[in-house]
Amino acid sequence: MKLEILSFTWNLFRSETVEEVTAMTKVGEITILDNHTPLVTVLKPSIISVIYTDESWVKSEKDFAIGWGVLEVSDSSIKVLIDMLVSIDDVDVDAAEKAKKDALAMMEKFKDAKDKVDMEKFIEAEDMLMKSVAKLKLSEIK
Repeated sequence: MKLEILSFTWNLFRSETVEEVTAMTKVGEITILDNHTPLVTVLKPSIISVIYTDESWVKSEKDFAIGWGVLEVSDSSIKVLIDMLVSIDDVDVDAAEKAKKDALAMMEKFKDAKDKVDMEKFIEAEDMLMKSVAKLKLSEIK
């Protein structure tokens, strides 16, 4: 199976020899194997795991922290477009912990917001929290 992951924050990941991809959608975890039914779904900030055969024909697994995105499956090909992609080697635990703390503080500040601008700030904080938690979960895999 072919896989292409595109992101605004990191170049990409590509492989022509993917065996399985596991990711978290808005409704739950999904694992995609070869000959999967065509699908388009929304991904939420979480971990995406890829099992593939590397250039030495060794079975390998690669995990990434991802942000919000879209996953499309068609004709034994998977395309993922996401707004954040962090490899396990690039996780900055201190920065993720700080982002989580800042997000929780912002959410507390704007939790009872009645003003549209304040509600948007709460949503931004919630997004920041989800992405920082994904990075922290990835760091635990190391």
